[in-house]
Amino acid sequence: MSNTDLMNAISISSYGMRAQSARMRVISENMANSETAATAPGENPYLRKTVTFKNEMDRELGVNVVSIDKIRQERGTEPLPTQFMPDHPGADENGYVQMPNVDPLTEVVDMREAQRSYEANLGMIEQARNMILQTIDLLRG
Repeated sequence: MSNTDLMNAISISSYGMRAQSARMRVISENMANSETAATAPGENPYLRKTVTFKNEMDRELGVNVVSIDKIRQERGTEPLPTQFMPDHPGADENGYVQMPNVDPLTEVVDMREAQRSYEANLGMIEQARNMILQTIDLLRG
């Protein structure tokens, strides 16, 4: 394995880290807005966002890397949850307010998965860095 291959491995892993970092930001936004209700009758509350990834060719490196494809709001197939809050400005004629479709438990699981992927990419960078340093040490000695 050449140093160019090791530098490519570092670059590829950094793309992965950026993608997972963006995913963690979206998950954090979901968690922060998990109680953000509709502000007026007929309006939607905060809708859960999801991140999708895509492979794209990095022409400089000559390899496929991961990048963000879309960040989209997820409406889902089930009706939005409601909560009885008759004094809320977003309450309907029966006193119910539409709540976000964010499940904190799902978000925690997604966050852990994103964190583990981020750490795996970081570990790859550390391994490649160590191999480069070992090569330099061998060339000195």
